Amino acid sequence: MTIHREGYRYIIAATILWIGFAWLAAHFIPDWLFWLKAVITFLLFLVWAWVVAFFRIPSRNFVHAEHKIIAPADGRVVVIEEAYEPEYFKANRLQVSIFMSPVNAHVNRNPVSGVIKYMKYHKGKYLVAWHPKSSTENERTTIVIGNDRGDILLRQIAGAMARRIRFYVQEDDIVKQNEEFGFIRFGSRVDLFLPLDTKVKVNIGDNVKGGVTVVAEY
Repeated sequence: MTIHREGYRYIIAATILWIGFAWLAAHFIPDWLFWLKAVITFLLFLVWAWVVAFFRIPSRNFVHAEHKIIAPADGRVVVIEEAYEPEYFKANRLQVSIFMSPVNAHVNRNPVSGVIKYMKYHKGKYLVAWHPKSSTENERTTIVIGNDRGDILLRQIAGAMARRIRFYVQEDDIVKQNEEFGFIRFGSRVDLFLPLDTKVKVNIGDNVKGGVTVVAEY
């Protein structure tokens, strides 16, 4: 396991907070309140450990296959349905949504190889990620990857805790399956909009792993 570059300053801040409180406690909190010092120090340690874990990049054996769509993120499948996609396709597509809780790794990966045909960042609200309007009203990015099998739309959606979407691709970039395309800090969702004849291989409630779980075949 390694640490994602997006997490360096947060880990440094959490470390300073933890060590700083320990120093202040040792100098200013009376010894008879040792239990208070111990509890707060332990809680700050838990915060530090969570921050480190949040920005982890798990070591994995990635799945590579041209005809398979691989999960772009860790999380739980919360939507599988035919839905209208208004921004790029302006037509019905098969939507598969993955909710990333604050305990999931938050690296976002390309589900297929191809060319970035469309890329747009949208400012917006911070509704909870499972809210029906979050895909159209929240802060989000829309990315379309095209290849000889068709176009796939990815949408990073910020959640109630997320306050920063990061993306590392631009239009006309050539991307490879399972390479990083982005990161969302502190809870979020990724939507996939697939061709209607795509064969989905996951079910509602399934936990998936980015770069490993086969979401669909096309």
